[in-house]
Amino acid sequence: MSDATDPKCGLVALVGRPNVGKSTLLNFLLEQKLSITSRKPQTTRQQVLGVKTVDADQMIFVDTPGLHRDEPKAINKAMNRSATSAMADVDLVLFLIDRGKWTEEDAWVLEKLRTVKAPVALIVNKMDLMDDPKALLPEMESLHALHDFAGVFPISALRQKNLDVLETFVRRNLPEGHHLFPEGQITNRTERFLAAELIREKIIRQLGDELPHTTAVEIEGFQPDERGTQHISAIIFVERDGQKRIVIGTGGSRLRSIGTEARRDMEKAFDSKVMLKLWVKVKSGWSDDVRALQSLGLEGES
Repeated sequence: MSDATDPKCGLVALVGRPNVGKSTLLNFLLEQKLSITSRKPQTTRQQVLGVKTVDADQMIFVDTPGLHRDEPKAINKAMNRSATSAMADVDLVLFLIDRGKWTEEDAWVLEKLRTVKAPVALIVNKMDLMDDPKALLPEMESLHALHDFAGVFPISALRQKNLDVLETFVRRNLPEGHHLFPEGQITNRTERFLAAELIREKIIRQLGDELPHTTAVEIEGFQPDERGTQHISAIIFVERDGQKRIVIGTGGSRLRSIGTEARRDMEKAFDSKVMLKLWVKVKSGWSDDVRALQSLGLEGES
């Protein structure tokens, strides 16, 4: 018989269609910003591991790109592959949906999950938008009937409601095993990756209505000086000259605003002063070019 203090460790995939709150949930579970967020779908492009160690339990959350049926470009195919591969070797899947918005895309994701060996828990997000929580009961009953879920949990990721209940469930379902990460480490991603993601988040938040998801960020330089200040330089890639003008803005105003907001978040994340320089370059058709995706660190098939 195992002791209550025996170490436990497991991989937990956050899965769902785009824009259901996976990254927001991860950030609040970790009590630290790791995945970038916006109101625009397909903000997350790659798997991001978030590690939380509590006593003898280590939860390794895998934030995945939103699964979507429409795959018009190479980047969309790469994002779907990234999300699907995350489900293959995990110990638990958290399937996120929006309260009151079961869609054909949700049903499509569920069909993919029926072949997953790991237990699947259904997470009904955005319950904070309900005036009367009792109104959720009929919906919960109908959702229970869709699949033999390991559990169904109504939560609000943004308002942090019921997250303690969800975390208790996750910890209870972790397999016994030694921890894969040292205590205190919260991700497998580098600071260069996080810096690029923070820049991309500001672009999406500021220009989401004007600019589609045809931007990518590459960190060219990341070097501290003798005083500990991080000197970071980055290129923002777009696909057309018109998009370049939008990102730069009148007299460079938009690019300065993006840089200022990204720098503030970087200083919090890296706990140091940051000097940030940004450039914008046109790389025509990069989002549908497998080699371009690979060169930018995004998965692609040759």
